[in-house]
Parts: sequence; C-alpha cells; structure tokens
Amino acid sequence: MPVFTRFRQPPTPADEPHEEDTPDEAPEGREPDEPHEPDVVEPEDPGEAVEAAPAAEPAARTAGPSDAPRPARRATWRTWRTRHPRAALVLRRTTTVLAAVLVLGALLLPNTLVALEPNRFARIPAEAVIAAVLLLCLPRAARRVAAALFGLGLGVLTVLNLLDMGFTEYLGRGFNVVLDWGLLDDAQAYVADSMGGAAAAWAAVGAVVLVVLVLVVMALAAVRLGELLAAHRERAARGALTVATVWMTCVALGVQTFGVPVATRSASGALEAQAHRVVDTLRDEAAFAKEAKADRFGATPGAQLVPDLRGKDMVFTFIESYGRSAIEDPVTAPGVGRTLDAGTKALAAKGFRAKSGWLTSATYGGSSWLGHSTFLSGLWVDNQQRYRTVTAGDHLTLTKAFRETGEWDTVGVMPGVQKAWPEAEWHGLDKVYDAFDLGYRGPKFSWSTMPDQYALEAFQRLEHGRKRDRPLMAEVILTSSHQPWAPLPRMVGWDEVGDGSVYDGIEASGVEASDIIADSTRSKEEYGKSVAYSVTSLTQWLERYGTDDTVLVFLGDHQPLARVSGDGASRDVPVSVVAKDPKVLDAIDDWNWTEGLKPAEDAPVWRMSSFRDRFLTAYGSTPHPTGE
Repeated sequence: MPVFTRFRQPPTPADEPHEEDTPDEAPEGREPDEPHEPDVVEPEDPGEAVEAAPAAEPAARTAGPSDAPRPARRATWRTWRTRHPRAALVLRRTTTVLAAVLVLGALLLPNTLVALEPNRFARIPAEAVIAAVLLLCLPRAARRVAAALFGLGLGVLTVLNLLDMGFTEYLGRGFNVVLDWGLLDDAQAYVADSMGGAAAAWAAVGAVVLVVLVLVVMALAAVRLGELLAAHRERAARGALTVATVWMTCVALGVQTFGVPVATRSASGALEAQAHRVVDTLRDEAAFAKEAKADRFGATPGAQLVPDLRGKDMVFTFIESYGRSAIEDPVTAPGVGRTLDAGTKALAAKGFRAKSGWLTSATYGGSSWLGHSTFLSGLWVDNQQRYRTVTAGDHLTLTKAFRETGEWDTVGVMPGVQKAWPEAEWHGLDKVYDAFDLGYRGPKFSWSTMPDQYALEAFQRLEHGRKRDRPLMAEVILTSSHQPWAPLPRMVGWDEVGDGSVYDGIEASGVEASDIIADSTRSKEEYGKSVAYSVTSLTQWLERYGTDDTVLVFLGDHQPLARVSGDGASRDVPVSVVAKDPKVLDAIDDWNWTEGLKPAEDAPVWRMSSFRDRFLTAYGSTPHPTGE
C-alpha cells in the first residue's frame, strides 16, 4: 500500500502545524501553535498530496496542467513557516488577536455617533458566549459554515449600524431597510453637488469596497476564531461557562463600569430593532393609505374654499433648513435675529404686518419634500412610502385648493428640481419653473442651483410682475440655505441681478465646502449666514414688489442636521404670515402668534400637518369630508 505525504520539505523539530493540519483537539500537553514534528498526514483533498517518491524526484518534477494553484500556494506558505517559525508564530497570533478585536468590536458597536465612546467596548456581549458554545458543539465542516454565516451576519450588522449613524446624523432617524435605499442615490448627488463629481464617484466606489471588505473580513475572522476554539475545545468550554456565569451575575446585580452595564446584548437588540422597523413600515403602509383617503375638505366645492382670500396674490414659500436653531442657537441667533428684526421694521415701513409661530416638521436634517407634503396635505408624511402614497392619490393640498376655486392661476418656482417632477399635478400647479426654466446663467452655489435673490427676481419677471386677469397663487422653494452652506451668495442690487452672471466672482471667492463640512462651529456660522441671506432676499422682494393684495406665508421645511442644530434638538421650524390687508391677520388672531417675523420662544407649537385645516378654516372654507 503506497504511503502519501505532503509535497514539502521533510519536517524538522522546528515545524509547527498549520490550521489544515491541526485536528479539532490538540494533542495532550501541546498547544496548536507549538512546533512539533508531524507524522504521515492523510490528504484533505486529492490535489493536495502526491505519492512518495525518491528524494530527487520532487525537485525535478515540473508543474503540469493538473497542478492546482491552491496547493502550490500552501506549499510555499509552509516552506516559509519552516524557515521562519518565530515570524510565522507571531503572524498567526497577531491575526487571531485582530480577528477577536473585529468580532467583539462588531458585537459592541453602537448605531449612533454620540454613543461611540470607549466605555461601550468594555462590556461582555451575550452573543459572543452563545456563538462560542454553538461552534464548540458542531463538527468541523458545519462549524466552518456556521462561523462564516455568523461573520457575514456581523458584517451586515456593522453596515446597518454605520448607516444608522449616518442617517441619525443627517436625518435624525435610523436607516430603514425597506424605504431608504433610494436615498443613497440622493446622497451621492448631494456629494457631487457639494464636492464635485469625482469626489462623488470615489465616495461611491469607496463605500462599495468598504461594504465588501467588512463582509469578507468579518466572515474570515469568525472562521479563524471558530478554529481556535476547536483547537482548545476543553479550555474554551470552561471559559465559555465562566463568562456566561459572569454575564448572568452582572445582569442580576446590575453591574456597571464607566456608566454602562457590563452585560449586554446590543447586537441582537440592534437586529431586533431593525426587524421591528421593517414590520412597522409594512403595517404603516396599509394604515396610512386608509388615512389618506379621509379628507375633511376633500369634497368641498371650489366656491366654498378660501372665500376670504379672493383677489389676493398668495405666495407660499419654503426656506430650506430654516429651523428653530437658527433663531435660538447662541452662534446663529444674533445674526438671524437681527435680520428678522430688520425685516419686520422694513416691511412695516411699507405697510406690511406679520405674525409668527412654530410648526413641528415631519422630517429633520433633510428630505425636504416630506416637510413640504406634510404642510400642504394636512397628513403626517414622515417617510418615503407615505410620500409615494399621498402624492399618488387625490388628497387635497393647500395649493391645489386655490386651483379648485377656479379663481387663481397657480405656479411653482422650484430651482432645486432638475429632473421630471410628476408631483406638480398633486400640488395643483398649472405651471412649474424648474432649475432650467428660470434663465439662470451664473454658477451653482454648492447644492443650490441659483441664489434665492435670483430665483425671486425671475419669479417677479416671469409671473408675479405680469398683468393678469386673475390673482396668482405661487409655491416657491428657496434653496440657498441648503447644506453644506458653502460657498454662499450675497445680496446684490436688484437691478444688477440680470441673468446671474454677476454671481461668478461671488461664488469663486466663497468658502469651500470641504473647509467647514466637518467643523461644527464654522458650519453653524455659515448656516446662520445662509438663513439670513434667504430671509433678506424674501423680505426685500416683498418690500420691492409686494402690493396691497399680496399675502406671503413662509416657513422652514426642517431643522438643519445635528452637527448644527445639536443632538436632541426639536423639529420645530418658524412660520410667518405677512400681509398689508389687516383682515388677513385679523382672521388668525385666535392663533395667538407673535407679532413680527420672529416667533417668541413660548409661541404656540403645532404639528405641521395641522396647518392646512387651520388655514382653510380661518379663511372661510366649509368642510365637506370624504372617506369617513
């Protein structure tokens, strides 16, 4: 019977076993990493061994087409280990330590940046104990498969936790695995607008590579640790029992270190939270579809909608990221406060009065369209599925109510829209001016396609300043205060706006987005400047072009991201109604809003979804419900 041996140099006492050579149980009295002289070893696969031959024959043997590269690489590795046993031992132990650090780090990784502190990693994860016990109970093949799957699961959990961190930082909520994949495209577009196309492309490639690396490395790390446990089966079992006992004792006694519990199940808790999020999303879809069919003014005839505003030019304006923090944060409040006070005085000199309050937005940090649709529909639209549902239906919007009367021309000024926008019909807009329809020939300012002053001047030229047979209802979106707030435009003479070329030098001399994007204080400073610019553009437009019949309603769509608004900030945004006709403001006296453009700290706070019905009621609309 022929004898089989591995194709390598004859073993010496300095040799050490390789993972493939190590049985599940290390021989008594010797660690798997200790050097030893192996006996004849049965091959693990046919391609890994050759029949014994005279000593000179292997050296003379040439590679043939049947030789596989994997055994050759193994032979090279084993030869190197034989020649450098100490270096090989250090490499193996370093790899094992890194694998343990990766696995434990993934099990203990929080899903928010604010919780990313060293004390979070000084804990005992229950999942590690359970995984160790399970791997010890499995035979070799099943153990490797289970370890690889466990590692892949940890990799997926790590990616989800990182996504949660990003979404919490920018949108004030965790990542939704059902609804939020489409927002990754928007994130790439935002990076392209803010940092350039090359940066966006590299960021996308880097993100894909990072995800693949995390998945592969976590799987390999888990397999490595699984083999180590099997090689030390007896001691590993005792250790797992000891750690499990310590974990249960810490739970029973509530033991803490550095202010956090020692015993934790954060990884399984994170997966459980993701599962609940998915289930809640699926349930919410059906419930919201039913809710959207019920409309207090859905069957109201056009003649009974907003009769007290007949003859008025209505302008509903959203200011990007104009949140409560702009008025109350110590860094931004002084500049924005002065702007609002100056605007109130300047408008009063032209005969305008204003009243202001607070609305709680359905979104935070971004996804402006959720705030817009919540304000206009009277429904709480706080995720993409709700947005798709409501915009696909015929729920009455505040802007559409004016078109339903047959008494107003309705237009939209949307400088941020750069592609097809079918939602225009849901908004009730006869005409929409997007980024390409306003005649702008100047530079972009980061994400914003044009300065607010230009957009308002174009609105005046194209619609508001034209002679017409019917009054105008306009929805205007101002975008200059969109993050990253660099570079920023500045006010120029209204007669100098022209086609926007005047802004070339202003954009070129502005602050680079990369200079402030990671600096919280500078971001706050530039954010405050951007809000002051947007408010100044709007109030000066009203001073210059407003008439006795102009009514302006303007508000923020959401708070800025947490780096600017602060952790745990409210979702409140300011809202103001401005008019010359005293009857317009008298109609909302019972709202108890603050006089002027700056709402008081204790002014009433409503959910944004309540504004539509309050507004329609205040100006004489008669309810005719549907879907009840």
